[in-house]
Amino acid sequence: MSVAGGVPRAVERAVVHRCDALQIFAKNANQWKGRPLPSDEVRQFRSAVESAGLKAVVSHASYLINLATTDAALRAQSRDAMGDELDRAEALGLLGAVLHPGAYTSGSPAEGLRLVASNLLDLVEARPAGHTMVLLECTAGQGSALGARFEELAEIIRLMEGHPRVGVCLDTCHLLAAGYDLASAHGYADTFTQFGRTVGFDRLKVFHVNDSKKPLGSRVDRHEHIGDGHLGLEAFRRLVNDPRFAHLPMLLETPKGEGKPTGPIGVDPLDARNLETLRALVVHP
Repeated sequence: MSVAGGVPRAVERAVVHRCDALQIFAKNANQWKGRPLPSDEVRQFRSAVESAGLKAVVSHASYLINLATTDAALRAQSRDAMGDELDRAEALGLLGAVLHPGAYTSGSPAEGLRLVASNLLDLVEARPAGHTMVLLECTAGQGSALGARFEELAEIIRLMEGHPRVGVCLDTCHLLAAGYDLASAHGYADTFTQFGRTVGFDRLKVFHVNDSKKPLGSRVDRHEHIGDGHLGLEAFRRLVNDPRFAHLPMLLETPKGEGKPTGPIGVDPLDARNLETLRALVVHP
């Protein structure tokens, strides 16, 4: 949900859509620096989350951050920006900050993974009293992007010495694009067998539920409305009824309507449609 008008407004938007989990950008996702969060706004946000009964709230880190790059200046800038993301998430009382692992550019995948892990470990260890997690998001694998394979996520966690404040966010669109066949019953079962064996379900903290405009193995990240893409409704029916994931937040990142940044908050018809589609798939005992 948008934080236009102040971060508490994101909670208001979640409430009108009857959400029980929420993702925000704690600052502009396409800028290095964000405005400081006023203390009264932080208090209002935390109070609103509690009043709304939201079970989990996460932020999504800036798209500019690339901790895997061989460019030392960009990597330092990315490290500072990720530290800021963690501090903002901590102040807001969030479960974690979702992060794309980064792209290794002119280096190698192994070196990129080492750089990501080293920088993230330094960031969390520099905040020993913190609770907010780093949530590594699986990627579609476009170009030199890391995180498209479970083995790469597991390697970052291993290189971070299994730090308790690193977890994983699985995006359904990204999984399909990366070659994990969530669309078929056999592929769905095999995908999570691989995840459990390679990463471990104890690290899985959140899902992004998005259909995919592009087919299996395309390595292209293009989100589609639930049921309108190459995953199809049955993949989401399996996911929302999987008892292994009943306790996990599942967050939509599907296309939205125009929306108004100011004024009264109304229901986004596209969000409403996707939420209703998912809710209708849930089998209640």
